[in-house]
Amino acid sequence: MEHATAQEEKHPSSFDAHHPPEKRHMDECVHCGFCLPACPTYVLWREEMDSPRGRIYMIRKAADGEAAVDSRFRLHMDNCLGCMACMTACPSGVQYNKIIEPVRAQIERKLARSRSERLFRGLLFATFPYPRRLRLLAWPLFLYQRSGLRTLVRAAGITRMLPKRLAAMEALLPEVRSPRSARLPAMVRASAAPRRRVGMLSGCVQQVFFPEVNAATARVLAAEGCEVIIPQGQPCCGALMLHSGLEEQAAAMAKKMIAAFEAAGVDTIVINSAGCGSTMKEYGYLLRDDPAWARRAAAFSGQCKDISEILCELEPQAPRSPLKLRIAYHDACHLRHAQGVFEQPRRLLAAIPGVQLAEIPEAALCCGSAGVYNLLQPQAAGELGRRKVDNLLTTGAEALVSANPGCLLQLMHGLRERGANPLPAFHIMEVLDASIRGVPAEELLRRNTPGSR
Repeated sequence: MEHATAQEEKHPSSFDAHHPPEKRHMDECVHCGFCLPACPTYVLWREEMDSPRGRIYMIRKAADGEAAVDSRFRLHMDNCLGCMACMTACPSGVQYNKIIEPVRAQIERKLARSRSERLFRGLLFATFPYPRRLRLLAWPLFLYQRSGLRTLVRAAGITRMLPKRLAAMEALLPEVRSPRSARLPAMVRASAAPRRRVGMLSGCVQQVFFPEVNAATARVLAAEGCEVIIPQGQPCCGALMLHSGLEEQAAAMAKKMIAAFEAAGVDTIVINSAGCGSTMKEYGYLLRDDPAWARRAAAFSGQCKDISEILCELEPQAPRSPLKLRIAYHDACHLRHAQGVFEQPRRLLAAIPGVQLAEIPEAALCCGSAGVYNLLQPQAAGELGRRKVDNLLTTGAEALVSANPGCLLQLMHGLRERGANPLPAFHIMEVLDASIRGVPAEELLRRNTPGSR
């Protein structure tokens, strides 16, 4: 015992005492290598330190005081998309999310980033999590797109002269259809025999730039006998901050989210955005040592379900009209890997008469979107996006469907970049809603004309 104490004094951990990565999670990794072909950055670069087992090795060395948390260490951690594909591939059940996320928080506390890096990250985190600010931003974006200025800027090659991150942000801009898009009411009544009372997440980017997805989600739930409660004061879920090492800010938003849905008095919280869902299901872990919130957070996380999970639990009662479409379904990483929701979206789509499902080759590999990764690391994200687009084009699909708007934006950009005609792109709820309401396939496709998102 004395020897162990002496060793600890000789090699103190390079991490501080607040939520360091736990050795029990690192010890689960046996360095077998099953994660290597699942890891996007390893697939791209074949660099051991840019694989999950390589990162875990570096983290363990830092935890043992044998490596510094320095700029080289940060580089390999920043390269990680946080897609959690390694967790699906791992035969030992390593909880990689409980390793990488505490490490990112350590990095943000211990290492100062460059001024330009701080400014860019500050811009992202000062806008994306705040719907009111996004609505203000929507007006100049709307004018930029509708005035024809965007077409001129791109045709003149001006975007190629921008810094890579700003160019990536411009390329990924969603189509702002109307900054005055109506918000959902606080409650949507069941349009069929009432069966459930559920709360619904409205999201930040989703409610401002993709209001049609939220509207479709509420209609589908109502058609299946759910009374839908939409707390009007709900904040951002904190996913972007948590995945970027801003643990304190993420925890503050988590507490506000919990309080908002507790006041709503619902038993189930329905989520239609993969990244939000994976974070909200982990609130219990995020607030695990907060005596005032730990139990409430665990109870809240237990109530959270992806929209496809809740719909597969309910026996369908709304008739589905035919949609003769060949659909390529793209798995959002934070749904497939972080939440383990893989089969349910496919069941929902396959139950629509006339739908043919096409599987995308390398389906488990990330498209490069990964929250704001495609803005922070545009080169790596671009490589992954092009790889995914190449695979997508082999399917012969007439439409692209996913459960995450960020993925759809990434893939639509990849299609435009290679000069291919962008496929109409939909959230899975838009397709299911169209079938329930009897919207013909031709009309559905017209709504999302090439390049509209």
